[in-house]
Amino acid sequence: MQRFGVREVEKLLRLPRRTIHGLIRAGFVSPARGPRQAYVFSFRDLIVLRTAQALAAANVPARRITRSLKELRRHLPDAMPLSGLSIGAVGERVVVKEGARRWQADSGQYLLAFEGDPATGDLKVIAPEPQDAIERGYQLHQAGRLKEAEAVYRDALKAADKDALLLYNLGVLLEDLKRNPEAMETYRAALRADPRLADGHYNLALLCEKLGRPQEAIRHMAQYRKLVAEK
Repeated sequence: MQRFGVREVEKLLRLPRRTIHGLIRAGFVSPARGPRQAYVFSFRDLIVLRTAQALAAANVPARRITRSLKELRRHLPDAMPLSGLSIGAVGERVVVKEGARRWQADSGQYLLAFEGDPATGDLKVIAPEPQDAIERGYQLHQAGRLKEAEAVYRDALKAADKDALLLYNLGVLLEDLKRNPEAMETYRAALRADPRLADGHYNLALLCEKLGRPQEAIRHMAQYRKLVAEK
């Protein structure tokens, strides 16, 4: 099993030593002791440290972080899998992706993710892939957790602001939240990203009709019918 000293953790995670010791004192991680009582960290400890620091920076209460990380630690592998590992907190769950396999652990209401290989010093915070955000956001939307779904979509759009499907799904969500002017602008942004998104034209046509914009509604409905006919 690979082990890391405090100096290696500082380098790999880019965390100051005082932050590392603060997270240990707070009980978020309990490293082993090596020669001369020096702290020795496992791969699991690195993941937990990085997650704890990110959640603390997002102002998640300490008690909640401790409870979440305890369950997460139980499921983490002892070493970095060859298929790669990424961890994302979505809604009230932590979703762990190991290659094509995914599993869940308890967590808080903030979206974060990181991936990499500690052996090469490559461990970084990343944004979720658009397709992952679409799937996570859709599930939350269907479960009636609309505000959480909106947060997932908006966080993903920070890294993929021209993803048509993300914008389209956010538009549908905004309509369900009765925020129709925002939904209209979001559908328009989706169509700027992909003018051939037929469903975007259809939804925007109906919304324009509802908001008293008949000419725009006619134009988008005509475009929708044209795209459908071409399929």
